[in-house]
Amino acid sequence: MVYYSYFHSIITYGLIFWGNSHCSSITFRLQKINIRIIVGIRGRDSCTEHFKRLKILPLQSQYILSLLLFVINNRGCFMVNSKMHDINTRTKSNLHRPISNLSAYQKGTYCSGIKVFNSVPSQIKALSHNRNQFKSALKIFVYFHSFYTLDEYFGCNKN
Repeated sequence: MVYYSYFHSIITYGLIFWGNSHCSSITFRLQKINIRIIVGIRGRDSCTEHFKRLKILPLQSQYILSLLLFVINNRGCFMVNSKMHDINTRTKSNLHRPISNLSAYQKGTYCSGIKVFNSVPSQIKALSHNRNQFKSALKIFVYFHSFYTLDEYFGCNKN
C-alpha cells in the first residue's frame, strides 16, 4: 500500500512520454530498490519473482500497458493496414507505421505505440474492439511475463 501511494503514482505520471527515454533506467533502479526494501532482500538478489509475487509491474511493463491503453483509447488517430490497401495480408490487422527518419519521432508516443501494438499476441489483439476485455487480457499477459525491457517484450511475442 505504501509503494502504490508514494512511488507508483509518481512513476506512472506521464509514463507514455518518458518511458522510452534514457532516464527510465534510473527510475527502474529506484523501483527495484523499493521492491528490495519492501521484501527485505539484499542488493544483488533478483527482483523478478518478487515483482510477480507482489503484483507490481516493472517500469517497462507498466510503460507497455500504458502505451497500449493509450492506443486503444485513441484508436481513431491510428490507421489500420487494411484501410491503406485492399490486399489481404497477414498484417492487415496491424496499425500502419508512418515512414520517418527522425529518431525523436520514432521513439515518440505515436510510433512506439504502433510498434508495441503490432507486437501484441493475436488473441489479445482480437479483443481490441472491446476496451474492457482487451485491458483485462493485456494485464494478465503483462503481469505473467513481467517484462524488464522492451526487447524482452518483442522477443516474447516472436516465439
